[in-house]
Amino acid sequence: MSSQSIGLDARLYEYLLSASIKELPVQTELRKRTAEHPQSRMQISPEQGQFMALLVQLIGAKKTLEIGVFTGYSALCVALALPDDGQIVACDVNEKDCAIARTYWQKANIAHKIDLRLAPALDTLDHLIDSGESNTFDFAFIDADKSNYDSYYEKSLQLVRPGGLIAIDNMLWYGRVADPDMQDKRTQRIRALNGKVRDDERVTMSLLPVGDGLLLALRNRDE
Repeated sequence: MSSQSIGLDARLYEYLLSASIKELPVQTELRKRTAEHPQSRMQISPEQGQFMALLVQLIGAKKTLEIGVFTGYSALCVALALPDDGQIVACDVNEKDCAIARTYWQKANIAHKIDLRLAPALDTLDHLIDSGESNTFDFAFIDADKSNYDSYYEKSLQLVRPGGLIAIDNMLWYGRVADPDMQDKRTQRIRALNGKVRDDERVTMSLLPVGDGLLLALRNRDE
């Protein structure tokens, strides 16, 4: 939910992109299309998409979860990194934005890897748990409404296998988490979740200044 990584000046950011980003034309096209959206700031940055693709390859992911799809760039990046028989269960409620996502997934020939569930994410996650899919996902990406972030984390922790990885977006929240004058509910919830995951013995975590702050939580194998 940030078009570039937090805290970088324009010159350094342009260098970062030129030195590291390797996008397919369909990825670039989707980012440009999303830049015209009235809520374009919800688009993750290309360096974050590429980093998440690297993460899923590093852990050998085949089955992943995405909570919050928007126009589909993050799912596109992850799907391209998955093997041909890989799968993303993608959760969202906005049919109009997801129609854009589907167009570009089809253009990239990865639509068969994405199982889009148009329903409240908590309902979808509960259904997955009730259907016996706990401990079966390799990777989960959370980038949706902040009011439910804690619940998304807890349910993802049930669904991700030991040794699996959860990535949570917007955990530096445009710098607001470090401003003591910012006491709105969303900022307080993000601060609280950062502290909770830091102290959570079920995971090993790291909070990185990628995008708008990407929190990584590896589910411990012996928890």
